[in-house]
Amino acid sequence: MPKHAAPPTSSMLSPQDDPAARARAYLVLYSRAWCHLCEDMRVALEPLVAAAGARLDVVDVDSDPALVARYDELVPVLLCDGIELCHYRLDEARVRAMLGLGSTSAPQSATPAQ
Repeated sequence: MPKHAAPPTSSMLSPQDDPAARARAYLVLYSRAWCHLCEDMRVALEPLVAAAGARLDVVDVDSDPALVARYDELVPVLLCDGIELCHYRLDEARVRAMLGLGSTSAPQSATPAQ
């Protein structure tokens, strides 16, 4: 008689497939105090993080020479659970997918524009 695999547990699922894992998602934004792109990304991330119940830490790369060596001119750099999602500009679709938030496509208007 063939053995059947056990159903996946939350530890076996990726964050995209597991609502509990999405809620525990840990995002790190590597940033600089004087970087306007960094501030733009942080502001755009806040509602996504809140909607997903995720955690966001903002780390100033200038606080650690090793971070400067690694990220220097790439900032802002966004990681989720250690996986780089984007740098320079927020890839909202990728972040939404990782957090399980779905797409942002706007609903079509029922009346044509005049």
